[in-house]
Order: sequence, then structure tokens, then C-alpha cells
Amino acid sequence: MIAALLLLAAPTTLYADGNWAAFDRGTNCAATSRAERITPDRADQAHAGFTFDKGGARHGQLAVRLGHPLRPGGTVMLTIGDQPFLLAASDRFAWSRGPAQEGAIIAAARLADGMRIEGRSPGGGRFVDRYLLAGAPGAIDAAAACSAKR
Repeated sequence: MIAALLLLAAPTTLYADGNWAAFDRGTNCAATSRAERITPDRADQAHAGFTFDKGGARHGQLAVRLGHPLRPGGTVMLTIGDQPFLLAASDRFAWSRGPAQEGAIIAAARLADGMRIEGRSPGGGRFVDRYLLAGAPGAIDAAAACSAKR
């Protein structure tokens, strides 16, 4: 019985190509990737994704788990190609600031080969998480299409 419930809760893979995959998570669909730098401890792995709610408020919200803790009050800058985006952030997480920024981020991700996310750690050192964008457009499209189905 418990195994059957776990299978029902497991996300369904919709698309996978390059460095990105799209999943149906039940109430939302997401296009996700992990940072180029692979950490030995999965709990520390940086990853990013675009979330589309099924009938909810998020329609392409970028959410990031940073590879390092962020300095209190620090800022996080996403750069795709040569376009910078200031993200909202707290501790080890950062996210897009609203629909207009989300649309611009998705448009930039369709044209670039990579993106980087930068911040400062509590000790003041700079960190950079890099992502390859191969497969991102297809994963984003699959997650958006999935969320349109109810």
C-alpha cells in the first residue's frame, strides 16, 4: 500500500534532453537542471527550475537552490548571455521577481548557451553556479504545455 502511494506521488518525466528535464509533479509542472559543478553531497547540489502551476499563480517562475549559503541581506544576480537579472533571495534560495521578469528570463534562456548565478557567502567570498542551457527550451515548453492540461 505504501509503495503504491509513493509511486502515485513520484513525478512523471515529460521530457529530457541535454542538461534539462521536465516533470509533471501533480499540481505543477517544472523544467529543471542541476549546476555544472556536481557536489558529493546531494543536499548541497545547486539546481534551478521553471515552475508552472496547474491553475495556480506560477507560470514560469524561476526558482534556484544556491550552491552556497548567501550572506544575510546579500543579492543574487542571474546572467544569461549578457543579460543580467536581479533575483529575490534568502539563505540558499533565489527566485524570479514576477511575470515580466520571468518572461524575459525564459526568452533569454532560449537564445543562450549558459547561465550563471552569483552571490556572496556569509564570509564575503563570491560564488558562481553555472548552468548549461542545452535542452532548456524544450523542457520549458513541455512544462508549460503540461500545466495547461487539467
